[in-house]
Amino acid sequence: QVQLVESGGGLVQAGGSLRLSCAASGRTFSNYDMGWFRQAPGKEREFVAAISWSGVNTYYADSVKGRFTISRDNAKNTVYLQMNSLKPEDTAVYLCAPKRPYGSYYDTNEYDYWGQGTQVTVSS
Repeated sequence: QVQLVESGGGLVQAGGSLRLSCAASGRTFSNYDMGWFRQAPGKEREFVAAISWSGVNTYYADSVKGRFTISRDNAKNTVYLQMNSLKPEDTAVYLCAPKRPYGSYYDTNEYDYWGQGTQVTVSS
C-alpha cells in the first residue's frame, strides 16, 4: 500500500503561480516513477507531468509545457509541481500517483494508488 497526500492548491489569479506537493509513504518512494494528473468537473482525468525515479527524465503534456515543472526529493519522499503563468483552463483537482513499471508515462491507466487531490482554481 501507499499513501499520498497532495497539498499546495488554492485560488490564484490568471498569470499567477502555485507549487503543489505530494508526500508519499508506505512504499520505497525512490523506486517509483511519479506522475501528476488533473481532473476538472465533468471531464476525464488527464496527464499533466511525470518524472522518473531518479529525477533525470521528465515528461509534460503539451498544454503545460514551458509553464509547469515537475521535480522530486527522494530524501523527503515528495514530488512537486511548480505551476507558473496559470490560466483559467488549469482549474482542476490535481492528483499524484506512482506509475507501474514499464507502462507509458502519459497513460492514466498505468498509475494507481491515487491521493485525494488538491484543488487549484485560477480566476480570470
